Amino acid sequence: MKLMSWNVNGLRAALRHGFVNTFTNLNADIFAIQDTRLEPNEVHVDLPGYYQYWNYAKNRKGYAGTAVFTKEKPITVANGFGVPEVDGEGRSITLEFSNFYFINVQAPFSGEKLQRLDFRELWAQAFRNYVTKLMQYKPVIIGGDMGIADKKIDLAEPEDNRHRAGFTGIERKEFNELLNAGFIDTFRYFHPDEVQYTYWSYREDAREKNIGWRLDYFLVSNNLEDKLTNAKILSNIMGSDHCPIELDLDIKTRD
Repeated sequence: MKLMSWNVNGLRAALRHGFVNTFTNLNADIFAIQDTRLEPNEVHVDLPGYYQYWNYAKNRKGYAGTAVFTKEKPITVANGFGVPEVDGEGRSITLEFSNFYFINVQAPFSGEKLQRLDFRELWAQAFRNYVTKLMQYKPVIIGGDMGIADKKIDLAEPEDNRHRAGFTGIERKEFNELLNAGFIDTFRYFHPDEVQYTYWSYREDAREKNIGWRLDYFLVSNNLEDKLTNAKILSNIMGSDHCPIELDLDIKTRD
């Protein structure tokens, strides 16, 4: 099974930059996107052979937002975590299949001045509580923009960014509590020492200079370790300030 995740930084712009062709060429079984920045029925994306599921921001229209495209129809679909305080921005979609849950997620940005750090912490705790409950029933796969560089190897300038959103102590602590709850960072599992990023600012030619951050992840619950085949960062694919990531597993959506 091939899973893809991509923060498209606005789906309308991504569509103008060849999103459908990229999507078709990648031919994933499940393709998750984040930061759609859409309102309901604002765009129609024709993707033959895929079921489509969307979650839109309710209290900040045209902000954040997620979508999942899947070849296999899920058993159930749920938007959010069931926590009203954090569910209003369209940041997650959970698809239940026979053999696992798949969660598409876009973590909130803490802000240039960390003005949303408290909200980010609340969100992270609600997310951890949510996924650990699901793990009691089936294995869990998480794909998306976690908005965090876990370790110094995961960003180009760690010393300059110790107190910036995406690398604060609070954010890294929350992320590691999620991992410690029973998850594998699949890219690091296959590439423990590799320096590779998934996000580059549009400022100062950051992508050309490879001054980036690894913010996008596939995490799987520990009981899927023997199903892991490969994890990749497709940094050659353009069209957003993030690039797609891929996870390959020896697992089926149903028996």
